[in-house]
Amino acid sequence: MVPLPSLRQLRYLVALADTLHFGKAADACAVTQSTLSSGIRELEALLGVPVAERTKRSVLITPLGQQVVDRARRLLQDAEAIVELGTHAARPMSRLIELGVIPTIGPFLLPRLLPQINARFPELKLALREDRTEALLERLADGRLDLLLMALPYATEGCEVFPLFSDPYVFACDAANGHSTSDSIGIDEIEREPLLLLERDHCLHSHALPLLESMAGKAQNSFSATSLHTLVAMVAEGMGTTLLPQLAVRAGILQSSSVSAIPVEGEAGARMISLVWRKQSSRAEEFRRLGSFVRDWAAVQFADRN
Repeated sequence: MVPLPSLRQLRYLVALADTLHFGKAADACAVTQSTLSSGIRELEALLGVPVAERTKRSVLITPLGQQVVDRARRLLQDAEAIVELGTHAARPMSRLIELGVIPTIGPFLLPRLLPQINARFPELKLALREDRTEALLERLADGRLDLLLMALPYATEGCEVFPLFSDPYVFACDAANGHSTSDSIGIDEIEREPLLLLERDHCLHSHALPLLESMAGKAQNSFSATSLHTLVAMVAEGMGTTLLPQLAVRAGILQSSSVSAIPVEGEAGARMISLVWRKQSSRAEEFRRLGSFVRDWAAVQFADRN
């Protein structure tokens, strides 16, 4: 029988790859540094090749070691799924969920939503990580996150998507703008406005530009903002106009500012707020149950509030 690496050894290697530091990896695994180093050496002896290159100041995972890391993540996910099968059958909605959320959703939705989730599922624990979509999807793929709260459209290959609610865009301008007192605004009128958007690598950029395909090269990228709050501040100073998700406006992002939010006429487009998880996740039914609760809650909260 071919000798096999232990899950313990593989967990040590994955932690080392994540931290590139023996001390930090040992802390992540709740073992001493010598124990972790010994486990890595045992793994290398079993494989017959080094998986990490060590110096006094740095750690580098070798190319073969990176291949082992990638496979080890999948093996560890499957091992955890085996343990979870019995736990979830006995006590569903009772374990920790590592939830990733994007910055254009988290601060505008979670303060109202989390108390409702806690009341409905008191044994469920949520650990939150806020980051941009691409980084969150990477963490989801390698098992460092269980579930994402994100906006579509976005490429989600290998994932299951549970739509929650539609979040349309509104036009935002300062008080001096001729549209500030309008009841609505057409896309053709927006096309003539100096439009500000978030940075190019921000997920909201990919959602907003399809609204105005003809403006793909016209947005004032030299004034791109890093957050919606910065974007609102720039608009308030008369530096341009923008498109804001209605979720942020409902949450009060324009409070105490001179910026007006104007509904967009016709098929203005919207992003779809969704839960996303790995297709192979053993907790899929639990995530669907959570998604159904959030969708029903949102339907009541956002009904007829345009």
